[in-house]
Amino acid sequence: MFMNRRLVRVSAAVLMGAVVSFISPKLPAAVTSADVDYSFFPYKKDGFPKAEGVHPGTRISADNVDTFKAVLDPGTYQIIKRGWYSLNVAESEDFVLHPDYVEQSRHNTDVRIENGNLTHYTNGRPFPFEPDEKDPNAAQKLVWNFEYGRIWGDLGCLDPWYWHYNNIKSDKNERIIKFDKACFARYAFRSVDPPKPEWAANPEGVYRGIYIRIEEPFDLKDTQLLIHKYKDDTKQLDGWIYLGFQKRVRRFATGQMTDAFLGSDLMIEDFEGYEGKVADYTWSYQGEATLLMPMWNHNKVIAAQKNDTYTNPADHWRYVNFTGRGKCFPDAPWQLRKVYVVEGKPKDPNHPISKRVLYFDAQINEIPVSLIYDRKGNWWKWFHIGWPNVEDTLPINKGKGADTGDTASLVDVQSEHCTAFYFHGRVDSGLGTPALFDVQNMRSSGR
Repeated sequence: MFMNRRLVRVSAAVLMGAVVSFISPKLPAAVTSADVDYSFFPYKKDGFPKAEGVHPGTRISADNVDTFKAVLDPGTYQIIKRGWYSLNVAESEDFVLHPDYVEQSRHNTDVRIENGNLTHYTNGRPFPFEPDEKDPNAAQKLVWNFEYGRIWGDLGCLDPWYWHYNNIKSDKNERIIKFDKACFARYAFRSVDPPKPEWAANPEGVYRGIYIRIEEPFDLKDTQLLIHKYKDDTKQLDGWIYLGFQKRVRRFATGQMTDAFLGSDLMIEDFEGYEGKVADYTWSYQGEATLLMPMWNHNKVIAAQKNDTYTNPADHWRYVNFTGRGKCFPDAPWQLRKVYVVEGKPKDPNHPISKRVLYFDAQINEIPVSLIYDRKGNWWKWFHIGWPNVEDTLPINKGKGADTGDTASLVDVQSEHCTAFYFHGRVDSGLGTPALFDVQNMRSSGR
């Protein structure tokens, strides 16, 4: 395993006739090409993970879940144990990221974490090697890899994006919100789409922009949200919201990042698994595991479905269905994956949660499952994001080597309620310009 540590003994100067020696902090060895290859292609060397009794077609339900407890995260285990959900196992497969991103990662041989930011980083995966449990920064490095990963490429959009507010107790839908646009763009550290490595017009040092706009229902029509994350991770995120009924833009207060967004079960900080700053949490590495994760081949998923809630006539896309109690869980098979487990505790004592437990896929470094705990330390929410192999999604996504989700749900296990997300996404540099992520666009887009 990479990151075997070595002790460096340094002799100090002779002072007052005594020779003083000390042991310096353990330092990582240089990153090798083999380390990078393993980081992006872990199954080429070791083969796909295996577990006793777990095979493609295996069905896990409340009746047999105890047999498979070892390959389930604690939240998914409890949800199946309660009888809320049953899942099938799919064949594991490679999720390959863009070769330009992989190649750029080979140059990250001297990236360091200093004063809350990265130094000597220009592009790609900052720490392209296996985490070492002896490294005190192992967890933080995984979060940085996630932060600078390939989710939605350099520019991607969900259009449309449906939010279903569902009651698990009554098995009824309470509300549906339709976003006609949700776009994610990298201003900096762009690895594939020109201009690289940064959009030219970026005087504020923005790293990433998020823009979403609501089409339905009528009472929320034209509501828009804009978020700017900065290259300086110690700098507070900026956010603006445009309220359609007021027809004005107002700045989004920092505290609203952890409020229930639009009355859903989701906080803005929950977006994409974690949307806060790396510096906002204290991270600890919990180790490596082989677990079932919501990752699949989209074409095989939809082929197995008897009906679908939505189709998109423009590109013949069929959305992944939801099943189980309250229709809160993905109707899709899970793959056995190598994962890294990270626990994060907010530094803000007034934060509404006590911790997050994030399960990072070892190959793409995205978060298929996360568990969220309330301030008392009790399990509160289960969040899944379904990751299809991008090559088996839309034609526009082929060859983009990006991470594109196709379903998600956040389940409040205490109130027995969920918000289920139906969506499909496109990755392409022509989907938007910096103007889309500008405050003025919110004003001009309001109707």
